[in-house]
Amino acid sequence: MCASCGCQGQGTTMTNLQTGASAEIAPPPHGADHSHGVGEGDGLGHFHDGHYHVHDEQHHAHGRDHAHEHEHGHAHPHDSSHHAHAHEHPYRQIDIEARILAKNDAIAAKCRAWFAGREILALNLVSSPGAGKTMLLERAIADLSGELPLFVIEGDQATSNDGERIRAAGAPVVQVNTGTGCHLDAEMIARALAELKPSVGSLVFIENVGNLVCPALFDLGEHAKVVIFSTTEGEDKPLKYPHMFSAAKVVIFNKIDLLPHLDFSMERARENIRRVNSDAEIIEVSARDGAGLSAFYQWLFAQRTVAERLSGI
Repeated sequence: MCASCGCQGQGTTMTNLQTGASAEIAPPPHGADHSHGVGEGDGLGHFHDGHYHVHDEQHHAHGRDHAHEHEHGHAHPHDSSHHAHAHEHPYRQIDIEARILAKNDAIAAKCRAWFAGREILALNLVSSPGAGKTMLLERAIADLSGELPLFVIEGDQATSNDGERIRAAGAPVVQVNTGTGCHLDAEMIARALAELKPSVGSLVFIENVGNLVCPALFDLGEHAKVVIFSTTEGEDKPLKYPHMFSAAKVVIFNKIDLLPHLDFSMERARENIRRVNSDAEIIEVSARDGAGLSAFYQWLFAQRTVAERLSGI
């Protein structure tokens, strides 16, 4: 996971593309277990003078879990026991990774409860770069804006290019640039929601960073992960990235308009999806010409009904 690959989310920023307000999402101090995010009621937080402020005091809890990993992990030349410390490193690494995911899951649970309490359907869109997530969103915004309120959290390592496309299409959008990070996490979503302020009963699309590895591990509090799988990719993509495809509730084949020009077997690709996730719904679309999108929209409204029912539980 990211603690192993070096992704620490350095330089993460958030920008409201409607107002231009921007703030840095600073990582917590080394080893700290701070949790800033979705609070009780509507008190998510706000921007002020270029900084993000969280209303919920509980999310600043300072416990005894402020584990400073460097206290026991550095090998000191004068310490005769440093060899033993070195041998413990793999176990420490696993513990750090487990705590990162545990912290993320706790914040994601708060996000999920916040969505449910407001009958909001939140979908986490994931794919390889260039699979067509942004164009699919542009088309959905154009087709559905008159039927339900749509909001977008746009994730990229850098630039607001895709976010500006979403804003031009007509949906409120908060751009999250992850800097060195290769995925969105639950704390980024909690902070983005505080600024985006999606309305009750709305649909929130979370366009994750183009990556089929780390986003599979990080729960964002979403109702479902939606994998966009382009026909310009290999049929064996589900076998190469099984964790992401197994986590998906639906797989959308995009760019089916290009099939006559490609050496791509839809049947083989479907078989590979079924090998890793027999329950995933598969929908074939072309975001460019609109083919198959009605089936995607029917799935969206069915999931929205589920979200409304869950809010009453």
